[in-house]
Formats: sequence, structure tokens, C-alpha cells
Amino acid sequence: MHMHISVDCTNVSLDDAAPVRVGWLLNETRSGLIYDAPTRVRSAPSRSSGAKSASQCPAIVGFESRLFEIACPYDLEVEFDRDSDGNGFVRKASGGSSAVRQLDRVLVLMDEDEWRHPERPLIQLPLPYIFVADEPVYMTQLPPFLHYQKDPLPGMMLAGRFPIHIWPRPLMWAFEWHDPSRPLVLRRGEPLFYVQMETSPQSRSVQMVEAEPTEALMEYIDQLSGVVNYVNQTFSLFQAAEKRRPQRLLSPLER
Repeated sequence: MHMHISVDCTNVSLDDAAPVRVGWLLNETRSGLIYDAPTRVRSAPSRSSGAKSASQCPAIVGFESRLFEIACPYDLEVEFDRDSDGNGFVRKASGGSSAVRQLDRVLVLMDEDEWRHPERPLIQLPLPYIFVADEPVYMTQLPPFLHYQKDPLPGMMLAGRFPIHIWPRPLMWAFEWHDPSRPLVLRRGEPLFYVQMETSPQSRSVQMVEAEPTEALMEYIDQLSGVVNYVNQTFSLFQAAEKRRPQRLLSPLER
């Protein structure tokens, strides 16, 4: 399914000008306190308040208005190695001092036949973040390219794009280890990745709200999660999923 976006600046209704509401929630409450709420990405404060300063640039402001940051939930320092039989594995580089006790609960080393390159291990960090909308919104998961890293990661994050109004599923941080001789170090609180929202029309801003885990939403998510275990090309199921989708999935959480 493809979302066709067209903008007619001469005839914009009030509905078109209203922000698109996007909901976020966690599908895991057991350790929910370590997962921070998504925050809007903001440029570094400018020393200049002039209209020509970078912080006032409409292009930058418009871009950041639909870009949100997900912070890393834990401190992690791991290294890749192979055993005597040549099988790859990941271990804690900091030994017993690591904040993560059970590494296999937060990190998955993918089977080598699933790697994109035979010498670049592929790992995943399963995360409980789910994003949902009740109107067409495509979300792109991106590396935190606006965050300066003094010591760059030894590889690259894999980006992805999908429609959260049809396919609200828990996110995954996927990392391709280009230099497995170097440890992978992640720090709690630092940006792990960004999510960028595409609205229709594109001129609409995004309002991020915490979503209520209603019965209808969680049942729909369960249906989608089960499909992934049995079907490879899940994007081919977008049309079928849209037909089964309840009319309303997003209910803002009231605290």
C-alpha cells in the first residue's frame, strides 16, 4: 500500500491545518520506568536571536517539528567474538560491573545467514515502544544524526519506514557491526534513534500523546505480532490489516 500525499495551498481546510495526533505507549510495564517518553528533537540553542539565525530557519523548524528522539534505556558495553568452532557470540565487555545482568534479555545476535555481509554481525535490541495514529502517518526510524558522538559507534543503525496507522508494532533497534574488533558502547539517556512522522498533507504538524492501552488496540497489536512469526513479507499484509482495523485505535491516556 502506498500513501499518496498532495498539498493544495489554495484550499486548506481547518482539518488539514490541525496537528496530526500520534500516540505512543509501551507494551511492557514490568520495567517501564527505564523507558523515557519520546521527546521532540530541538536544535542547540543559538546565541543569535536574529531572524536569519539557524534556530529560526523555517526549514529547520519544520523538519524538527516531526522528529522525535528515543533515549537509550540502559548502559551497555558488549563485544563480539567467536568460539573454537567459529560460532559468533556477544559478551559483556565490562564483565560483572555491567548494569545489565542478563544480556540475552536485551540483545539478540541474529543468525549469520540473516546478516547482510558475512563479516558484519547484525544485532537487535527489542524495545517496547509502539506508535499509533488514527489517520495516515508513516513513521521512519532513523539514527540520531543530530547528536554529536565523540566516539562513534563501530557500525551503523539500520533505518526503516512503515505506516503506524495500519501497523503499530513494538520497535526494534537493529545494528550492523562493521568493525567487530571494537566494542559497542551505549549509554543510558543518550539518543538511541529518532522517529520521523510523515503526515498528509505534509504541512501538518505532529502532536505526540501517550496512548491508552485499550482492549481494541492491544488485540489488534497481538494480531500483527503473531503474523510476523509465520510470514516473511509482512508488508504484503497491509491491505488485509487495514480491513480488520478498528475505526479507532488511539485514545489519549488520562492521568
